[in-house]
Amino acid sequence: MVDVESEGGVTRIFLNRPEKVNALDSAVLGQLLAALLRISESPDLRAVVLAGRGKAFCGGADVKELSALTAANAGRFVQNIHAVCDAIRKLPVPVIARLHGAVIGAGLEIAAACDLRVAAEGTRFAMPEVRLGIPSVVEAALLPRLMGAGRAAWLVLTGEAIDARRAYEWGLIEEVGGVDAVDAALKAILRNDREALRMQKQLLQLWDEAPLATSIEKSIELFGRAHR
Repeated sequence: MVDVESEGGVTRIFLNRPEKVNALDSAVLGQLLAALLRISESPDLRAVVLAGRGKAFCGGADVKELSALTAANAGRFVQNIHAVCDAIRKLPVPVIARLHGAVIGAGLEIAAACDLRVAAEGTRFAMPEVRLGIPSVVEAALLPRLMGAGRAAWLVLTGEAIDARRAYEWGLIEEVGGVDAVDAALKAILRNDREALRMQKQLLQLWDEAPLATSIEKSIELFGRAHR
């Protein structure tokens, strides 16, 4: 249900449940988390691409598992989604989401946890949880940082979908394109210094979360370390 391919310092991870539009159940989330934790230890790792087999990147959480959740186990299920997103954010190298077809709910949260997002023409993005009687949670909290509070509110309050062009205009994705666009981004990344990229990834996450003074202080520290 999760395929991993590594070559030349680049690891490509594919959600591989095409018959279910790569919907996320506990088994898929467990395999994905294990793969992320495993590759994070590789000293040769330089970049990661996260993609989906079949007609879509990810159709969101598995409807069958969602319908079986209770007050006792619902928190554990979304914690599993958060663990995957957190592992993506903590990877020491740039992560590109290669998106196509549908990017829905938890699938969009996983894409938001990546550093860069490239979506094929015609890709649809949606956060429809409110239509199912639940709020959008965990890494949906990244959406206002990516696209602004108002546009994030539009997604999570209406539950309606937007296409790749609007997602680009709103800042949710960095480029509209297919495999060639992802390969071009990878080529640009791989031209750069390995250790500088790892430092920059660390700083990007810090800039998301820390006060300005803390971010600047850490930037100065890493700048000095780079010169050593």
